[in-house]
Amino acid sequence: MPNNRTYAHPYIPNTVPEVRDAMLKEIGLTSMDQLHDAIPDSLKLNRAMNLPPAMTEYELRRHIDGLLAKNKHGAAYLNFLGAGCWQHFIPAVCDEINQRSEFVTAYAGEPYEDHGRFQTLFEYQSLMAELVDMDVVNVPTFDWAQAASTAIRMAGRLTGRRAALLPRSVDPDKVMIINNYCTPVMELRFVEIDEATGKMDLADLRSKLTSDVAAVYFENPGYLGIIEDQGQDISELAHSVDAICIVGVDPISLGVLQPPSQYGADIVCGDLQPLGMHMNYGGGQAGFIATRDEETYVMEYPSRLFGIVPTEVEGEYGFGDVAYERTSFALREKGKESVGTQTALWGITAGVYLSLLGPAGMQEVGETIMQKSQYAAMKLSAIPGISLRFGETAFFKEFVVDFNDTGLTVAQINARLSDAGIFGGKDLSASFPAWGQCALYCVTEIHSQTDLDRLADTIQTIVRKP
Repeated sequence: MPNNRTYAHPYIPNTVPEVRDAMLKEIGLTSMDQLHDAIPDSLKLNRAMNLPPAMTEYELRRHIDGLLAKNKHGAAYLNFLGAGCWQHFIPAVCDEINQRSEFVTAYAGEPYEDHGRFQTLFEYQSLMAELVDMDVVNVPTFDWAQAASTAIRMAGRLTGRRAALLPRSVDPDKVMIINNYCTPVMELRFVEIDEATGKMDLADLRSKLTSDVAAVYFENPGYLGIIEDQGQDISELAHSVDAICIVGVDPISLGVLQPPSQYGADIVCGDLQPLGMHMNYGGGQAGFIATRDEETYVMEYPSRLFGIVPTEVEGEYGFGDVAYERTSFALREKGKESVGTQTALWGITAGVYLSLLGPAGMQEVGETIMQKSQYAAMKLSAIPGISLRFGETAFFKEFVVDFNDTGLTVAQINARLSDAGIFGGKDLSASFPAWGQCALYCVTEIHSQTDLDRLADTIQTIVRKP
């Protein structure tokens, strides 16, 4: 072990002994150990750590490569996982644009050096606003869960109330994030879903619409893939007690489904990942929020908004922040919510995707997804012992498959599918235990008829085995 007085670490700055000693002297200390005097001895290890010998750079690279090789990605397997991160086709130009040096950062930039990025984000906002049929769209949040959380908190500030209603069918992982982000400002309460259809139980909603409800939040299509065709009724019930209607949406569905604004949504939010973003473990997610162009709503956005603004030259316009004074950048600790690093790069990516497809392309991809998902559901439900959990309810790209009558668990079926080179649906038995052995399957435009037939044939072989 090197002598602490003479050793300088090659990758850790300020470890040259003379530099370190000068820094300690500046703050009135004589040793590095004194930096930790405030930590109780009971929490200190008080012995040398049992670390393996340090690897060379080459050895470390081989070790890490070996660990990474154990991962299996969607392109290596036939993949039917979704549940918030979906495998869609990514046009090559999306990656070509978002990897340009002018854009490749999560930050939205500053006006003195990022005129081009401001314009691309303005174009993204404009395209997204047209897709969701709203006027104002923010620079992206981290993901759908944060977008929903912020939308709920916006509703709380707008109404001065502290409760929000959500259906039981919302992704439990998303609910945990929303609850964490909203506590203690907002309280989440849940509306039951109809066990036969998976849609929101309107009678239960009516019973829970009290005077302290700030917002009713629901998703269309929902986490379980279900198309919630009661949107107009839900929004009217919310408005009957002066609550705000918030709708979460998968934007790739809006080429074929009615945008939420047309059935009463006041705030629309959702995930941008389907619009040109690869699936990633711990990244590649982004959320959006959209509202009408009304000052009361605009001033409650915590995130940045870009618009066309006048410059110092009369008659000349550029792109800049709108109502910057409402953000935590301007208000600091008095801001309504903190705005830190955002996912501006994914907004640019979504803008590229939407500009490539256009209205006709979005309709085509939506129709293709629905045709393929319907075909897959038909093939799977024709297998003896397998049915659809909500067989009479329309769905978009995801649907719940019921395996209870097969005598096998979803975990067993998925393990055997994996052996055959297929990622099966997400196991819902922990999230929705009352349903027993059910799984959420996702089918998108990337799946061919051959892929869907292979899935059905493989599952049929699995459930036939004793």
